[in-house]
Amino acid sequence: MKRYIRFGALAVAAFSLCGVASAQPAAGSQVESTGQLVQDLSGFRWKLKQMRPGEGVKAGLHELPQGDLETHVWIPAQIPGDVYTDLWKAGIIEDPYFGRNSMKAQWAMFNEWWYSLQFNVSENLQGKVVRLEFDGVDYACDVWFNGKHLGRHEGAFSPFAFDVTDVVASDPNWFKGRNMLMVKLDPPPQVNHKVAGLKTPWFGDYWRDLVPFGIWRPVRLVASGQVRIDDVYAKSEVRNDGSAAVHFEITLENHGKKECSVEVPIRIAGHNFDGPEIADGVRVKAKPGKQVVKATVNVAKPKLWWPWDLGEPNLYKATVQVMDGLDSLDRSETVFGIRKLEMAWNPGFTRDEVSFPRTVKLNGKTHYIRSACWGGPPDIFVGRTSPAEYKKLIDMAKAANMNNIRIFGWHPPEIPEFYQYCDEAGLTVWQDVIPLGTANIAQDKANVERIYAEAVAVIKERRNHPSIILIEGGEEAFLRAADAPFTKRFLEGLGDRLHQYVDLPYVPDSPLTCEIAQSVGYKPKEAIHALGYFYSMGRWLMEDWYSPMDFPIVPELAITSVPSVDSLRKFIPENELWPPGPSWGHHWADLNRLRMQNFDTFGDERTGSLEEFVNATQDAQGTIFQLSVEHFRRLKPRNSGIALCHYITYWPDMKWGIVDSYQQPKRSYFFVQRAYQPILPSLQFDRRRWQPDETFSGKLWVVNDTYQTLEGCKVLLSVSDGRGRKLHDATYPVEQIRPDSAATFADVEWRIGGKVDDAFTVSISLVDSNGAEVASNEYMLLIGDQEAARSTMREMGKSISTHNAKYEYGNYYGFFPEIGREDGQDWQCELEIPRAKGFATGSPTP
Repeated sequence: MKRYIRFGALAVAAFSLCGVASAQPAAGSQVESTGQLVQDLSGFRWKLKQMRPGEGVKAGLHELPQGDLETHVWIPAQIPGDVYTDLWKAGIIEDPYFGRNSMKAQWAMFNEWWYSLQFNVSENLQGKVVRLEFDGVDYACDVWFNGKHLGRHEGAFSPFAFDVTDVVASDPNWFKGRNMLMVKLDPPPQVNHKVAGLKTPWFGDYWRDLVPFGIWRPVRLVASGQVRIDDVYAKSEVRNDGSAAVHFEITLENHGKKECSVEVPIRIAGHNFDGPEIADGVRVKAKPGKQVVKATVNVAKPKLWWPWDLGEPNLYKATVQVMDGLDSLDRSETVFGIRKLEMAWNPGFTRDEVSFPRTVKLNGKTHYIRSACWGGPPDIFVGRTSPAEYKKLIDMAKAANMNNIRIFGWHPPEIPEFYQYCDEAGLTVWQDVIPLGTANIAQDKANVERIYAEAVAVIKERRNHPSIILIEGGEEAFLRAADAPFTKRFLEGLGDRLHQYVDLPYVPDSPLTCEIAQSVGYKPKEAIHALGYFYSMGRWLMEDWYSPMDFPIVPELAITSVPSVDSLRKFIPENELWPPGPSWGHHWADLNRLRMQNFDTFGDERTGSLEEFVNATQDAQGTIFQLSVEHFRRLKPRNSGIALCHYITYWPDMKWGIVDSYQQPKRSYFFVQRAYQPILPSLQFDRRRWQPDETFSGKLWVVNDTYQTLEGCKVLLSVSDGRGRKLHDATYPVEQIRPDSAATFADVEWRIGGKVDDAFTVSISLVDSNGAEVASNEYMLLIGDQEAARSTMREMGKSISTHNAKYEYGNYYGFFPEIGREDGQDWQCELEIPRAKGFATGSPTP
C-alpha cells in the first residue's frame, strides 16, 4: 500500500531523471525531500450529468474544451461519493432511505452518468512522470483527459491509473494550465452472478432493488521522477530469540527506456510509540518497466502488535525513497505491525470432522475471537458516510468488548481508514477478500482470471495492516452451488492465488457444512452459521436451539430488532409509525418473527405501543445474543470464536444490527457488551421458564480470554423480582481463574417458593481478592410452563409457514391485510394507510 504525502491541496517537489534534475523555484527543502507532487482531486468541485446509455459520446461530452464553462451548470457532485446521494442533495430524487422512496429512484440506474472536473496545474512538469490515479470506481467507466480517451475500467475494488505525462496541461497562466477530466459511468450491472467478486451484491434480506454506483474512492494526479514506487509490502517475521525481521518487497517502475541505477533507502520508526529509528537500504539497477526489489531490515527488540485485550497495538512506520544521488525521485510511507500469526487445531474435533485449524495464535497466545459481522459500509450510498463515522463505529465496537470484526462476502472490502482504525484500536479483522456470495459464475478462464485479479488487487492494497488475520474466499457459496466441483476448484484456486501475495490463513468458504460442501469433501463440523432460530422460527425456544450446538467456530449468529423510536422517525413517515405501515415492511421488518421472539423472551408479544414493541425487540435480540454467545464461550477451547450477524447494517433497516444506521446503539448492544467481557462470569441453565414451586438450578462459570491469573476471587449472586425487590443473596468462592480458560466453579440453587409472579433477575458479580469488581452479568428469567411455551412457539411457527406459502419470505404485503386482500379488506385509496395485523391501535409514542 502506498501512502501519499500531501502539502495542502497541492504538493511540489524536486525530481531527477537519473542525473537530469528539475526543480520548481522556491519550492522549499521540505517539499523537495518528498520526491512527489500530489494533487488531490477529491471534493465537491465535480459536476454530474445524466445521459441515456450510449448518448453521451454521440453528443460529444468527452470533447468539451477544457477552458469552457459549460459543465458549471451540471449537477454538483462529491468525490468520493455515489450517484444517488448527489441526486438527493440536488433535489432530483427524494431521500431513498425514507419510507419507500428507494423504489422511486430506480430510474437512475438505467442511465449513464458523466462526471466532470476542471482544475488547474500551475507547476512546471517538464521531465516528470504524471499519472492520474483512481482508487475505486463502481462499477464500469471510461475516462477522458483533455479530450483524449485514456481507457476503460471494470471492477469496483481494483485501483487503476493512466499515464497522462503527454496530456496534462501545466502552466502558471490560468488558461494554459486548465485541465478537463471526464468520467463516463455506465449503468450499473443488474445481474450479480455476472459480476460476482467485482461488485458489492445489492440484494439480500436487508436491502431493496436499487443498485449503488459512483466514483466511491479518491482520485488524484501524481507526478514523480522517472523511477517511481508502485507498491511496498512489509512482511514481518518474529524469530525464536525475540528479535524480528521486516522483509520488504518494493515494486519499482522505471518509466524510462534505459536501465537506471538508484538508491532505495528504508527507514522504520515507531508510529504510535517512541523508539529509535532503524535505517537500511539497497542499491538497485532499475530496468525499464516494473520489478520487485527485496530488502530485509532487522529489529533487535521489536514492540509487537497485539489485539487490545492481550497487549498494546504497537505500529511502525516505514519510509521508502528512490534516490538518484541527492535527488529524491519518489517516496512512500506505510504503517505496519510486527506480529507472529499461527493457527492451531481446536481440541476435541477429529480430522474426519474438520478440515482447517480454527484457533488463532498471535505472538504465541490464543486470540479467542469475539466478533460481529461488520454489515458495512456505514451507508450503502457511500456519499453519505465519512471517516469520522468509521472511527466512531470502530471505537464503539471496542467499547462493546469486541476484539475482531468480520467482513463477510455480502459486503465490500473496506476503505483504508477502516483498517487503520482497527490497527490503532487493536481489533483484528476476519476478511472475505472480495464479495463472493455465489460461485455460480461463468466458468471460462478469462472470467475466473479477472475475479482472481480483483482479489489480488484488494489484498495487495491491504496486506500491510496487522489487524487482518484471517481471509476467506466465499460466503455461503456452496449453499447455492450449481456445480460443486467447480466451486471447490474456483475457491481453492483463489486461495492459491492470494497466497502468492500474502501469508494469511485462508478458508475457501463459510460455513462449509452444508450437504453440497460435504459432497466434495468438506467435513460436518467445519463451522456453523447459527441462523436457524430466525429462519426456522417456531421450531425451538431459544435455549433449545443454542444448547446442542458444538462447533469450532461460529462465523454468523443472527437475530433481528427494530431501531429506537427516535431513529424510526428519521426513515418511517409519521403516519406509518404505529400501528406499522408498509414502510416497515419495505425496511425489512419481519413483523411475525419480531412478535415471536418477543414472546419467547417475555412470554408476551409486547405489541401494546410503539415504544413497548421497539424496546422489546431490542431486549429480545440482546437476550438471544447474550445466552448463545455465553454458551459458545463456555465451550472454549473447543470453540475459538463467534461473530454476531451483524454489528451495523448499511441503511436504516429493521434487521440484524446492534447499532443502527444513525450510529445509535440499540439496547441489545449492551447485552453483547456484557457477554463479550474478556473475563466473564457466566451462569449456565437449561431453561428460562420455571414453575413457582420449583428450585432454580444452574452452574456458575468464569471464562477468561486474557492471560491474567486471578487468585482469591468470589462471585456475589443476588435474585430480585420484576419490581426490583431482592429475594436471595449468595456468595461463591473462586479460588483461581487460570489464563485462557473456561471453567465451572459452583452449582447454584434457589428455591423459588412462590415468591415471584412473572419474572425474576439473577445478577452475578465477580470480585477480586480486594473486593474490587472485575466483571458482572445478569439474566432475566420467567415464571411459566416450558412445554406450553414450546407448543405456542410451534403453533406460531406454523402460521409463518402458512404466510410464506402464500407470500414467500421477503414479501411484506402479507403483513398488511389491505394490501394482501385478506379478511375482506382491499387497499383502494392512497389516502388510507394499510396497517399491520396483530398490533394495538393508537398514536405512536411521543
